[in-house]
Order: sequence, then C-alpha cells, then structure tokens
Amino acid sequence: MAQQHTPSGHEKIETSNFLMIVLILLAVAVGGLVEIVPLFFQRSTTQPVEGLKPYTPLQLAGRDVYIREGCYNCHSQMVRPFRAEALRYGQLSVAGEFVYDYPFQWGSKRTGPDLHRVGGKYSDEWHRVHLINPRDLVPESNMPAYPWLVTGVVDDKSIGQRMKALQTLGVPYTDAEVAAAAEQVKGKSEMDALIAYLQVLGTARK
Repeated sequence: MAQQHTPSGHEKIETSNFLMIVLILLAVAVGGLVEIVPLFFQRSTTQPVEGLKPYTPLQLAGRDVYIREGCYNCHSQMVRPFRAEALRYGQLSVAGEFVYDYPFQWGSKRTGPDLHRVGGKYSDEWHRVHLINPRDLVPESNMPAYPWLVTGVVDDKSIGQRMKALQTLGVPYTDAEVAAAAEQVKGKSEMDALIAYLQVLGTARK
C-alpha cells in the first residue's frame, strides 16, 4: 500500500501562488520598515546642517526652472562618499543639506558634472554665457543651449503660493517672507532665477 504524502509547510508555501505573494510582500514591507523608519529619528537625516537656509523666492523660482528644463536628467546633485568624488567635485554631500528640497535633486545620471558644489565656483556672467551657448566656454560640451531663459519672466503671481505649500511641509518661511516674495522676483528673468539657484548649491557647508 502506497504511503500517503503529507506536504510540508515549506512545500505548501511554494505550491500556493497566493500564499507566496502574501509572504513576499510581508517580507519586503518588514525589511523596508526596518531600513527606513530609523532614518526618521536620526538628527543627521532630518535636521538642517548649520548654515543651511531656505531658498529665497528668486532661488526657488530658479529651482523650478531647473526642474522644468530637465537639468536633473544630465546632472546629479550629490557628491557620493568616495575619495574620487571628493577630489573631483568637492566636499561629500550629507542628508542635512537637502531637508528643504521637495523633491531633492540627487539624480543618478551624469552626462554633465555633478552640480552640488557648483555654487560660487563660477561668476554669474560665466553661467549666463554658458546657458545661452555652452560651446562658447566649453567647446566639447554636448549640453543644449537655453537662450529663451533670457526673455522668459519669472511668474511673480504664484511664487508666494509655492512658498506657502513648502511652509506646510516644514520649510521655515515666515508669513512676512511669503508676502514679500512676489515683489522680490517681479521683473526678473528666468535666467536670473536659474543662476541664483545654481549659485547657492552646496554653499551651506563651504
């Protein structure tokens, strides 16, 4: 008489698609929580580094231009913890430098150089010429030109609303700063705004 096979617990899991999916999702969820939740309680990842300030209205408008034009597709903003990175781009990045960035622009692709420490490296005029036609300064550059930023005007009507939204996320803008934002960017070009943003990148720790 043939002996009846009793499936083990392991075999039950492997032969049940539903049970396998549920257990995989559970394992991923637990693993994710163990990795992510502690970060919310580490001051180094949730507190701004000393000297970090929220973006000014003009810098914030420039950041919007940076995102709109897709600059993050070719430029990262994170100096990784490797000696070669520090030698090429400067001081290593830390989480506390990005607490006011929603969303942060770390990126992963570097068709162009990392920009996290570009603030103050070049003059405003250098950036202006470079953005209008990169090959005037870097002949081998394959970066697109952005001449329309010279004539594009910053939207002063919505900048205050964007700052209010960031207030709700914890960026310490005062009501007075929000109220004065429109006047500070009025008449400024998108080129002015983008340069202002680039010139502040990575300067909090310098």
